[in-house]
Amino acid sequence: MTGPELKPIASSPADFGTDPAADPAGTGPSRWHGAFRRIVTGNGLISVLSVVLALLAGSIMIAFTDSDVQRAAGYFFARPGDMLAAVWNSISGAYVALFQGAIYNFRVDGFAAGIKPLTETLKFATPLIAAGLGVGLAFRAGLFNIGGQGQMLMAAAAAGWVATSMNLPWPLHMLVAVIAGIVAGALWAGIAGILKARTGAHEVIVTIMLNHIAFYLLAWMLATQGILQAPGSNNPKTAAMAESAILPEILGPQYNLHAGFILALIGVAFTWWLLERSSLGFRFRAVGENPSAAKVAGISVGKMYFLVMVIAGGLVGIAGASQVLGTVTSGFGGDIDAGIGFDAITVALLGRSTPLGILAAGILFGAFKAGGFAMQASENVPIEIVLVVQSLIVLFIAAPPLVRAIFGLPQPGARKKKPKKPKKNAAQITEEVSA
Repeated sequence: MTGPELKPIASSPADFGTDPAADPAGTGPSRWHGAFRRIVTGNGLISVLSVVLALLAGSIMIAFTDSDVQRAAGYFFARPGDMLAAVWNSISGAYVALFQGAIYNFRVDGFAAGIKPLTETLKFATPLIAAGLGVGLAFRAGLFNIGGQGQMLMAAAAAGWVATSMNLPWPLHMLVAVIAGIVAGALWAGIAGILKARTGAHEVIVTIMLNHIAFYLLAWMLATQGILQAPGSNNPKTAAMAESAILPEILGPQYNLHAGFILALIGVAFTWWLLERSSLGFRFRAVGENPSAAKVAGISVGKMYFLVMVIAGGLVGIAGASQVLGTVTSGFGGDIDAGIGFDAITVALLGRSTPLGILAAGILFGAFKAGGFAMQASENVPIEIVLVVQSLIVLFIAAPPLVRAIFGLPQPGARKKKPKKPKKNAAQITEEVSA
């Protein structure tokens, strides 16, 4: 059974307003003008401008919380230059510290030492990218996967159990632990998928409830000898991961970047191929665009809901496995999620649920996390300001008309009105008829 024929978006230059026949004098919009209009009305630019607006708002908060600015504000009308200089110093100092803590520290000697902040950014970005892919993939199929926290916790539990309880050689031990984490995340998300497919239960409610179940289930496992609790300990924490199960360091022992970042990149490539090059990904996108039309075209909507949640949970499982096998190898507790499951929602929104967009958004939020500590340490900027900036990014992304209005961008689909032809008077009509 074949689906309905899809009408192409643009089949001729006239569809873009650049048909030479329609505009023989060449006075109409040029090809570059049409390309520029598609850029400024696209979703990608809205994401970039949302980040810019959030950073501007963060600048205002940095200036207001700076003690030098507050002191200079007391005599602003006597010497306004002092306050302006204090504002500039506070904002520039904070963002320079952010750059040095997240990208490159030019105050240390040597390139190898200078790029260490970048490796920290990529380390923090690793679970955000993987979990963001899981959330974004579900978004593309029309599902709201709010269960990243629970899926990540179950993946961490499975990978941690394999890493602490089994005795296998490297790299087999590491591979088994990673696969266990991916499978656990997929199975946990599959519960929400099958309930959605069979009973129509709303995935938001189901995944939120599964988050609570996973949290308390992990707490029980961490407090129970013989499961995850370290032998001979009463603390709710696992033993250290076995050396044969730890993800190797990519650039050497002087950096904390591990092979989990490679797994995240593989997840990006896989998700891109799935959505853009596979028939299964086409069915996912069709269901996400219009479930009713997809059903008429012969696509099993319930089956797609189940499969997309399983794959999404597996991607989130990469985040959980990379955390316990690469970042926190000395043993983990109930806080292993560290808010990553919910930050992944923001990453997916900022990346517009596309694999490359999620990759860029994950690295950006990893830079915020790595650089935020540097801002707090060197400039005494409250770390909460970084969290406010992240929240403002989501706010602006959720309101594209507001962003377009602030920057004076055209609304999508807006076209210039054609000039109305002047009405003919009675004499002109009579002349035309007689001719």
